[in-house]
Amino acid sequence: MAHWLYKSEPSSWSWQQQKAAGEKGTEWTGVRNYLARNNMRAMQIGDKGFFYHSNDGLEIVGIVEVCALAHPDSTAKDDPRWECVDIRAVRDMPKLVSLKDIKANPKLSQMALVTSMRLSVQPVTDEEWLEVCRMGELDNPPV
Repeated sequence: MAHWLYKSEPSSWSWQQQKAAGEKGTEWTGVRNYLARNNMRAMQIGDKGFFYHSNDGLEIVGIVEVCALAHPDSTAKDDPRWECVDIRAVRDMPKLVSLKDIKANPKLSQMALVTSMRLSVQPVTDEEWLEVCRMGELDNPPV
């Protein structure tokens, strides 16, 4: 299983909205960056990811998982270049993990959130996953 990070502005799509979508989950639509799209094409059912509030909050607030493989993005209208996956909420982070704390942790200095801050869908290494879960006081993190 791979790990990912999904960035969303809470004013557009919040963690509370993601949780409210339930087991069915939601399409992760609106991504218009080729690298982020390619990241979604690489995802597998059950891959876990961090849900990150960007701009307002700047913190990891929850864990999601991929529940549908890459498919045409319904918001892309007649443009077949854009695809998305569906994700569903798994659980809240017991302790929110701020961007400031991530940047202060030397173990996370190469994390895409630090080095490629604008990328909306990012890979997370296994080591980064475990470290962020530790920082978020998540016992027995989902893998």
